[in-house]
Amino acid sequence: MKKAELVFIPTTGISHLLSAVEVAKLLLDRDERLSITFLIMKPRSDPKTDRFINSVSIACNRIRFIDLPKDETDPNDPITIFFSFIEAQKPHVKDEVSKLVRQSQSSPDSPTLSGFVLDMFCTPMIDVANEFGVPSYIFLTTSAACLGLQLYVQALHDEQKVDPTEFKGSDAELVMPCLANPLPAKVLPFFMLDKEWLPSFLGLARGFRESKGIIINTFEELESHAIHSFSKAKGNSPPVYPVGPILNLNRDDGGGEESDKYKDIKQWLDDQPLSSVVYLCFGSMGGFRVDQVKEIACGLEQSGHRFLWSLRQPPPEGKMELHPSDYNDPRDVLPEGFLDRTAITGKIIGWAPQTDILAHPSVGGFVSHCGWNSILESIWFGVPIAAWPLYAEQQLNAFQIIVELGLGVEIKMDYRRDFNWDGSENVVSAGEIERGIRCLMELCDEKREKLKELGGKSRKALENGGSSFTWLGRFIQDTVDHVP
Repeated sequence: MKKAELVFIPTTGISHLLSAVEVAKLLLDRDERLSITFLIMKPRSDPKTDRFINSVSIACNRIRFIDLPKDETDPNDPITIFFSFIEAQKPHVKDEVSKLVRQSQSSPDSPTLSGFVLDMFCTPMIDVANEFGVPSYIFLTTSAACLGLQLYVQALHDEQKVDPTEFKGSDAELVMPCLANPLPAKVLPFFMLDKEWLPSFLGLARGFRESKGIIINTFEELESHAIHSFSKAKGNSPPVYPVGPILNLNRDDGGGEESDKYKDIKQWLDDQPLSSVVYLCFGSMGGFRVDQVKEIACGLEQSGHRFLWSLRQPPPEGKMELHPSDYNDPRDVLPEGFLDRTAITGKIIGWAPQTDILAHPSVGGFVSHCGWNSILESIWFGVPIAAWPLYAEQQLNAFQIIVELGLGVEIKMDYRRDFNWDGSENVVSAGEIERGIRCLMELCDEKREKLKELGGKSRKALENGGSSFTWLGRFIQDTVDHVP
């Protein structure tokens, strides 16, 4: 049996790395011929990422990690982080892959390089894979519908000469193959509406078309319409492999202070009635300014529902932070007396062990920024979402959960914020928040049952014979079986 090696290149940031490692584990569990090398790009030191890499290295000897040299870059400029930085890493990737190839050639027992698996932002690395004569595959951490939207807008731009930035502020609706319903232009991802970001994202979509295939963190039962639309598509659309949901369900908090925080959160949840708590969390970049924090607090209090709120500091004005910090004292930003008045019914936390919280039987609703991982987790655990998207493609995700699936409620589906946030924002009122929370927690039994049924399907998809299990097998067949 020929041994094969895949080179994974994730982008910076722990969330993309977590998902990529979970995919790697699935591949290794399925095929003993495989080994995987991760090339790690880090513009700056990141202890959380280092801890995670160390834990995986100890647990699995068929995954190895190689740190690429650090290049000077502006950590506060997201376009630099996502694009210029990645482009600058190409020579380092070439050097490391050359070493792997030499090692393979010098030892008959060493695996043969069989392909690159690239993060969605790392399409420039296709050039490097081509130099080594191996195929490139994309690992997409967003939805199948998002892939369809990107390919649709890129074709619209390149073939029909339509400038998508002209949709900004428009009431237009777009009809596209990947969605069953017309998409309002107001929920298009910001990178399609911004003249500075658009060229880079058109480049990504062109790179997707050049790849040998696209692994997507979704499952057929969730996005059957979008997935089937690719097989009907004309032109150079590569095959897709829906192998999800890829979730990191084994919490790795590194012990210490975060472990103590988890015990405190679990104890509080244990004391709450079944399905009575609304959980609020806005992701790794989801902090709000004081005005908005006060409106959320008032909306929660007026709703009368029990709550667990992950309250994080926003980044300094005009800067981008992938890991926001907790407030030293939440009283500084909350309404006067709020903590005292809600001492029995609510709990304010900073860092949140999200999958543990969503798995807890006392949690009955989730106010979320609609990151794709969060949506998959909410489905897995059968917890309905109140959508409050912030950035990237989260408005599209909110549209999917509310309109396409009919499984969530809206707080403000077209709310948006840029990565380089200047501190200005449209404040969502306490009344809107209260209404959304009431709709969420009073969601009809029929919708809750439908969501739980979908959660069951997400588990079955990964089991032997399930849709994602089958698609993963096809991916292995298309890669390893073609090793020369």
